[in-house]
Amino acid sequence: MAKSRILLVDDEAGIRFAVGEFLGAHGQEVRLAESCAEAEQVLRSWRADIVICDYMLLDGTALELLPRIKAIDPYASVVVLTGQGSIELAVQAIQNGAEQFLTKPVELPALLVVLERLCEQRQNRQRQMATQSKESRSAVDPFVGSDPQIKRLREMVERVAASDSPLMIQGETGTGKSVLAAWIHQHGPRAKEAFVDLNCAGLSHDLLETELFGHQKGAFTGALSNKVGLLEVAHRGTVFLDEIGDVDAAVQPKLLKVVEEKRFRRLGDVQDCSVDVRLIAATNRDLAARVRQGLFRDDLYFRISTIPIRVPALRERSGDIPVLAQQILDGYAGRYGRKGITLDADAIAALQSYEWPGNIREMRNVLERAVLLTEGDSIRRLDLRFEHPEKDAGAMLDPLLSLAEMEKLHIIRMLKWAGGQVDKAAAKLGMPRSTLYHKIKQHGIILSEF
Repeated sequence: MAKSRILLVDDEAGIRFAVGEFLGAHGQEVRLAESCAEAEQVLRSWRADIVICDYMLLDGTALELLPRIKAIDPYASVVVLTGQGSIELAVQAIQNGAEQFLTKPVELPALLVVLERLCEQRQNRQRQMATQSKESRSAVDPFVGSDPQIKRLREMVERVAASDSPLMIQGETGTGKSVLAAWIHQHGPRAKEAFVDLNCAGLSHDLLETELFGHQKGAFTGALSNKVGLLEVAHRGTVFLDEIGDVDAAVQPKLLKVVEEKRFRRLGDVQDCSVDVRLIAATNRDLAARVRQGLFRDDLYFRISTIPIRVPALRERSGDIPVLAQQILDGYAGRYGRKGITLDADAIAALQSYEWPGNIREMRNVLERAVLLTEGDSIRRLDLRFEHPEKDAGAMLDPLLSLAEMEKLHIIRMLKWAGGQVDKAAAKLGMPRSTLYHKIKQHGIILSEF
């Protein structure tokens, strides 16, 4: 059985210590309480995976304690023990949120089996809650290619994945930072637990706090019920915070507390909660510069940047583009029933000459569009519609061409950029639509090819 945090609530000291010692001997982390009030106090400062609760306690019953447990932690599993083997009582306990109802005296090996099953259910529930477009994270191997930068990246990541230290991934937008973070989680000691990601860019202070830390009912206008934050969902797993450089200054000290003390406080709560997570952060900003500008806390920066990992931009490893593009193309070809589709030599040259300001994410968009719109089995240069055609170095005009030839090529470029929409191309060129139609006819350009 995987190690779990178990709170044992029983007013009989002999039972508390006997069961507690048995569970501790089987590798479990156990806390003890003798009353409803003490159990609540423990749960507000120590996150339990499972609560084993006697039915009759000094200051109430398990039926009274159950809703209070669920209010503190909706995902804690509860096992109720009782000397009264009543079916009606069991039904009431289950209806109030208990996962199991056992009659005393309980054989300890049998109790261990029940706890093991609840532990497995908890892990499955965490994985389901943390599922965030798995396909998009794993569709591309983060180490495709033979560029020396990628080889060095793999060597470093393989070393740090096995550790539990916070990590900082730096790189331009679209370079695959989230894919790399997921790979690190999957190859680390927390691989069987949840991987939860949150993009911090554009999130207000209040929204970021409630997403990360959760809130209590009534914490603010509109907080009609308790909300579990992503930190709790990721308990024992990994939290990936993308664009951490955009985190509001008021939230930064709270993140530092999570990193240093493994503790946080829900909005509207008065006590801290403990949580065990590994933090992986990512940014496309120069965080050191933001620290100097007073926009990012230096203590948080130093804690998360102990092991900085830089992902190279796609234009820095253009030699890897053919194999990377084909892998992406194969994925989309399989999804859309276009198996066997390939890139011709001119298309590959175009991919390699383009600057890729959006990096791998932009390449995925370009190739998906090509797979959907190309009719044949081969994708040509003409089929590639770049997001920023002005950055297509391979499409620069030859200075030895005549003015008419240069004009024709420029119009073709704009039509390709506009997807064959004459209105859009005319606006980009700064000429009336009728003039562009005349020039299209004059140069013998076939609109149906775009």
